[in-house]
Amino acid sequence: MTAINALEGKVTIITGASSGIGAATARALAEAGARTVLVARRADRLVSLAAELGEQACVYPADMADPEAAQALHDFTLDRYGQADILVNNAGILHAAPIDSFDLDQLRPMIALNYEAAVRSSTLFGRSMKSAGKGQIINISSIGANIVAPGVGVYGGLKRALEGFTDCLRVELAGTGVKVGIISPGTTSTEIFEDMKSRGQPAWDSFIPPMQPEDVADAVRYMATQPERTNLARIQVFAACDTH
Repeated sequence: MTAINALEGKVTIITGASSGIGAATARALAEAGARTVLVARRADRLVSLAAELGEQACVYPADMADPEAAQALHDFTLDRYGQADILVNNAGILHAAPIDSFDLDQLRPMIALNYEAAVRSSTLFGRSMKSAGKGQIINISSIGANIVAPGVGVYGGLKRALEGFTDCLRVELAGTGVKVGIISPGTTSTEIFEDMKSRGQPAWDSFIPPMQPEDVADAVRYMATQPERTNLARIQVFAACDTH
C-alpha cells in the first residue's frame, strides 16, 4: 500500500478543522485516501474545506466545548459511516498571561475545550473502537506541557493533563486493536495566537521562525499510517531553531 492510499476506506474525525493544524491534518489524511469528518464551530470554513477535499469529506459544525458535543459527534459518525477509524482531537484555545492580568473568565472555556472535550471524545470513540477491535486516537498536545514559564501554567497544565490521560488510555487499550498517541508540536504559526496579539502581547510565533501547520499534519499522517503491529505513542515536532 502506497503512502497515497494508505488510509483508503478509513473514516477520520478531525476537531478544530476550520483552520491551522486541523485543516492541514484534514488535507493530509484526505490525500492519504481517508474519508474525513470536519468538525469546528465555523461552518463556512468547513464548507470551503470540504469543497476542496471533495466528496470524501463531510461537515459537522459543533462547539466541542459543549458537554453534549462529543456524544453527538460520535453518534453522527457511526450513523453515517458505520465506523470510526481515526479520531484526531485537535481543537483548542490559548489564553496566556501573567498572574496580574490573567482573565479568569477564560479558565473554564480552556478546560472545556483543551481537556474535557478530548477526554469525552476519546472515551466515547474509544469504546466503539474497542468493540470493533480496531481504531486509533491521536491527541494534539504541545511542547508547552513540559515547559515551566510564567503565564503559561493553565495552558501547559491542561496539556500535561491531556498527555497523562492519553498515556493511561494507551495502556488501557493495549491489545484491543486500538492505538493511542500524542503529537506535541512546538511553536506553529496558527490562529491560536490571535488572543495574545489582540491584547498587544508578543505571541510566541514572533520570537522564532515558527513551523507551519502542514509540518504538524505530516506528523499526524505519519502516526496514522504506521503498520497495525506498531503503536507510535508520541511524536514531538520542534521548530528548527526552537531552544526548548
